Amino acid sequence: MRKIILFSIPIIMIAIIFFIINIKTNDDDYALDIDAMVEQQSLFTITKVIITNIGKLPSTNINIDYGTKNETLLILNPGEKVSVSPPEGSDIDVVKITTAEGLEIVKEYRKPIRMPGMMGS
Repeated sequence: MRKIILFSIPIIMIAIIFFIINIKTNDDDYALDIDAMVEQQSLFTITKVIITNIGKLPSTNINIDYGTKNETLLILNPGEKVSVSPPEGSDIDVVKITTAEGLEIVKEYRKPIRMPGMMGS
């Protein structure tokens, strides 16, 4: 009985590790993660869009549509991350991202949680 328990523990651990590794990997050739943030301070507003290529292949001709203005990134390689700021006068409700590979992502801007003592709180 004791041998069975000692033998089964490493097998269970290996199975758990294998399961975790498979969950974290992305099988999509083309995939982007978008984090759009707007933080309103008392004197100014900080807006930024962080685009991360989480796919296996490079994404090309990435069009960032801020509503009233656009911006284009030529290429974003796998694992690469870029931070862009919308131009003055842009719509800060949603941002729409399209690529030459057919990806279309519409993301609402999120507002960070205000903490007491933090700037802008």
